[in-house]
Amino acid sequence: MSEEYSTFISRINGKLGIDLTLYKEVQMKRRLTSLRNKRGFLTFDDYFRALENHTDLLKEFVDRITINVSEFYRNPKRWHVLESSILPYLMNSKEQVTIWSAACSTGEEPYSIALLMKEHYPHKNFKILATDIDENVLVQARQGVYKEQALKDLPVTMREKYFKKDQGLYHLDNKIKELVLFKRHNLLSDNYPKKVDLIICRNVLIYFTDHAKNSIYQHFSNVLNQNGILFVGSTEQIFTPNRFNFRLLDTFFYQKI
Repeated sequence: MSEEYSTFISRINGKLGIDLTLYKEVQMKRRLTSLRNKRGFLTFDDYFRALENHTDLLKEFVDRITINVSEFYRNPKRWHVLESSILPYLMNSKEQVTIWSAACSTGEEPYSIALLMKEHYPHKNFKILATDIDENVLVQARQGVYKEQALKDLPVTMREKYFKKDQGLYHLDNKIKELVLFKRHNLLSDNYPKKVDLIICRNVLIYFTDHAKNSIYQHFSNVLNQNGILFVGSTEQIFTPNRFNFRLLDTFFYQKI
C-alpha cells in the first residue's frame, strides 16, 4: 500500500469512521482512484481536502465506497426458499421473531421481507430492523420510491397490491414502510443488535478482506438466537460454517447450532 493512499484512508477513517483497510485493497483503490481522477484531482491529498470542503463530493465518495445495488426479491429462487421453508419454521417456533437486514442499501431487501410477513403472517408478532453505513441510502429507503427495474423480480400480485405508480416511479404502501425500522450501522465497528432470529446480509461481504469477513460472521453468530438463520448472497458461501457455530441449512442459508 502506497504511503499516499495509506494516509488518505487513515484520514477517511478519522473523518467518517470507515476503516477502508478492511476492504479488499485492489478493488477499493481502483474504485477511488477512478472517482478521484474523474473529479480532476491528481493526488489523494488534494482529493481529501476537496472532500472536507464540498459536501456534494463527500456524498458522492460515500456512495462509491458503500456498494448500493439492490432489488426486490434479488435471486428469486432463494426468496422462494425463504418464503416456503425458512419463515414457516421461524414463525411456528417463536412467539416473536426479530429480523435484521444488514447493509440494507436503499431498502429493497427489508421491504421484501416486510411484504412476505404482511402477506403470510399479518397477525404475528415480528420486528424488522434494517441498517446501513450510508445515511444517504437510508433516506432513500425511508421514502420507499423505486424505479421499475428494482421491482422486476417481485411477484406481479405484490407489485399491484402494495405499490402505486406515479410518473414512472413506484411508491410503496405506507403500511409496509411502517413495518421496517431503519438505522445507521457500521458492520466493522458498531455494536450489533442482540437476540436476532433471521439476519439477511447479501452481496456485501465480498468486498471485505477475509479477516473482516470472518469477524462479521462471528458477530452474526454471536447475536443470533439458537437455531437462528443467516441468509447470505450467492457469492458468499461460508466454506467452514462450523467455525462460526453454523450449519448449512439450504443453499445460502446457515443455521446457528
